[in-house]
Amino acid sequence: MYLAIEGVIGVGKTTLARLLQPAFQAELLLEVFEENPFLSDFYADRERYAFQTQIFFLLSRYHQQRRGVPGILNQGRNLLSDYTFEKDALFAGINLHGDELEMYHRVHEALAEKIPPPDLILYLRAETDVLMQRIALRDRTYERNMDRAYIHQLNQAYDEFFLESNPDDSGVERQVLVIDTNELDYVRQVDDLRWVENRIRQALKLSPFQAELPLEAGRSE
Repeated sequence: MYLAIEGVIGVGKTTLARLLQPAFQAELLLEVFEENPFLSDFYADRERYAFQTQIFFLLSRYHQQRRGVPGILNQGRNLLSDYTFEKDALFAGINLHGDELEMYHRVHEALAEKIPPPDLILYLRAETDVLMQRIALRDRTYERNMDRAYIHQLNQAYDEFFLESNPDDSGVERQVLVIDTNELDYVRQVDDLRWVENRIRQALKLSPFQAELPLEAGRSE
């Protein structure tokens, strides 16, 4: 089983991945974003540092997934990641333009062919104001002056990509499970966490799972 969790900045991907790890007895593959030397400068001046930031992320994520994903899956172990390789192109589509964007897409397309796709993408959604609240609560230094308009633009791009577009860059039809997290609190509410786990088991046809879910109404789309 290879499960990838996706969603906009602040939605709770890494937290959920860590919480689900014991239930699926999975190896974790977590995005390493702190190592990007351009990230702080990017949030201060997005236009100036966008290309350096995107190329660094693209190559970093490629090397991490190219080394980590096949090795874990070939050993017959479950894998749980808090990002997909596809996500970087969403940011590039917003932050890059003209020749820089064209060059980025060429490199991304060539690299994507070598990355195994997940069996299921768990797409976590939240309203932009909810995302801004969560970003403020985690209080990362480089996110303290996060532009709401930028997060809203990302939110729209994620929805368009994961709700409306198929297949992925490799030509494989992606399986996406959409979870609305606006009212979920899987950190403090064990029932919420179990509900999410059950939805995943249903989607992947993994036992045991319940046929009827007490939190079904109003929790997903």
